[in-house]
Amino acid sequence: MTMRKTTTTRKTLTTASVHKFFYATRCCLLCIIGAASFFPASAQTDTLSLPSATITERLRAEDDLTPTQSLSDHTLRSLSSQSVADALRYFTGVQLKDYGGLGGLKTINVRGMGSQHVGVMVDGVPLVNAQNGTIDLGRFDLDNLQSISLYNSQRTTLLQPAAAFASSSALYLQTLTPHFFQDNNATTNKRDWSLRARLRIGSFGTVQPTLNIEKPLSSHTVFSLSAGYLHSDGNYDFRYKVAGAYDTTSTRRNGDINAWRIESGLWGKTARSQWHIHGYLYTSSRGLPGAIVRGRGATADRQWDTNLFLQSSWQYRINHHYTHLFTGKLAYDYLHYLTDPKADPQSMFADNRYRTSSLYLSSAHRLVYNKFALAFAADYRAERMTANLYDFPTPTRHTGFLSLTARTTKGPLRLQANLLATAMLDHTQQHQAMPRRTALSPAVNIAYQPWHNTPLTLQAFIKHSFRPPTLCDLYYTLVGNSNLKPERTWQYNVGATYKLPQWTFIKATTLRINAYHNAVSDKIVAIPSTSLFRWTMLNLGRVSIQGLEAEVKTNCEFSTLVLTLQASYTYERARDITDKTDAFYGDQVPYIPRHSGSIIALLSWKNFALNYSFIYTGSRYTQRANTTVNYMPAWYTNDLTLSYRLKHLNVALTCNNLFQQRYELVRGYPLPGRHWIFSMGWKL
Repeated sequence: MTMRKTTTTRKTLTTASVHKFFYATRCCLLCIIGAASFFPASAQTDTLSLPSATITERLRAEDDLTPTQSLSDHTLRSLSSQSVADALRYFTGVQLKDYGGLGGLKTINVRGMGSQHVGVMVDGVPLVNAQNGTIDLGRFDLDNLQSISLYNSQRTTLLQPAAAFASSSALYLQTLTPHFFQDNNATTNKRDWSLRARLRIGSFGTVQPTLNIEKPLSSHTVFSLSAGYLHSDGNYDFRYKVAGAYDTTSTRRNGDINAWRIESGLWGKTARSQWHIHGYLYTSSRGLPGAIVRGRGATADRQWDTNLFLQSSWQYRINHHYTHLFTGKLAYDYLHYLTDPKADPQSMFADNRYRTSSLYLSSAHRLVYNKFALAFAADYRAERMTANLYDFPTPTRHTGFLSLTARTTKGPLRLQANLLATAMLDHTQQHQAMPRRTALSPAVNIAYQPWHNTPLTLQAFIKHSFRPPTLCDLYYTLVGNSNLKPERTWQYNVGATYKLPQWTFIKATTLRINAYHNAVSDKIVAIPSTSLFRWTMLNLGRVSIQGLEAEVKTNCEFSTLVLTLQASYTYERARDITDKTDAFYGDQVPYIPRHSGSIIALLSWKNFALNYSFIYTGSRYTQRANTTVNYMPAWYTNDLTLSYRLKHLNVALTCNNLFQQRYELVRGYPLPGRHWIFSMGWKL
């Protein structure tokens, strides 16, 4: 369903005093966060060097007791992906929803539980969309990322915000760390600055330049700047059928996008501390072509977005036993949606504007003694949304998180248990607000190595979590239901990881397999009411999900020839078990395929590299009833990239969807066929 096409009347619901209050609050918190981040740099005069364990502790693979999938910067740059959403297609258990082209909304669903159950973290700080609970992953550029990691359940690092334990799965985006900062001593570099530039041009009028600059400001501080621009007219060909008539080809219209992204970072460290300030601004103007219905889909709908945040983190190690982490964030999101009957006579007028402001603060503490560790974190988040919709209640949400985590190691056994307490309180200027919600969410993670000399690790976890209703679920005009309950989930997982020993030209091979069961209750669903534009939000659904994931990675070296292979497969049975009297009881949940998989092969020889990637998604259904009418066939794509690297220059030619596969991820939103991208990168 779409909630945007609701008849609206412009009405100003905010006052000057309220705006001044929130503006003053943002300014004050900005000063506080900035001062907290800069304080350790001015108070400490120690040398730049730090024990390496302090720097890398949060990223060490051995600290993860839960199933983890990662793509490093080297792999990300070798793929034909243009955004985070594209790269996530290669992970097991992930379904991508793409509404068409570079400008289309892109979200992910992990292990069949829905996009709202995926927590997105940027440099360890939560990224939240209070309006509808989903993050458009298409707006994150791979050129400024060092790694992408997906954790089923949660990341088991002790020192992190309490909100990191709140989601059923967690996606971590690690921005590119300046190499001056990684080297521990900026003065050892030949230059006191670094520059990387890239230009991509391709089909559908695509132009995408990016620029990254790094510069040490002192012996313990490094500045980074990343900027990018994206333009595409989005006019690609697609094929459609008219029942009982003909099969023809048409051109997708109104799928253009113009987007700007600017990010800046300030990195610092001393012998006992490290800190990071990250600023982010994204603004875009795009067309929304709409779904193809009976061959028609060229709407004139437009959307404008602005996403802005400033976040800061400071980690201070008192001694070998105690470490503290402070995190703060200010964010502002603006969305403007316009449908004009003058441009599209078959549409309904809508000129909807949404503004969301949020504040986030976290204090985390870790205490380590021998083989036992204890961590505690307290978070506070405030969100406020305004809109020009008629009779909009202007909600404000206050959320508190408290987490307690204990971890111990006993020989080959590693055990971690944590308890998360969540309290949520909403206020509205008018109408009824959601009652206060509280919840306790336990989780237990276990890793066991049965034989000391055998690189086999067994893993298991059990976790409870809940997904609160979004502000749109609760308060959207003509749709919201303030009595909604949160969705609650229980997750169970058992798995094994085996690393084969090195043998002749095979340098490293890793096998991983996981079996899981997820149970979702009080699922929030939208039920049509008296008309297409009147829907009711209800807690009706129960879903039972069983799945199996398998993955193999290997690296082979033949003199100057290096081959890297990665293959993955997912089987998932996600059944709707809401009501036994329903005709579709036990049917597969919409858009969840039973079978999916991917292959990545990277062949490099001297300065040449050839990358091949293959993605397969099995048949799915678009509605709860698994009938022929709702059936969507399986699809697959083949992508190929050839690159050549000189000393400072790298050129690459990519062909996506090599064999012109016609497919849709969401019914009515066809995706491009074969298209080309040429990129040229320069690094100093």
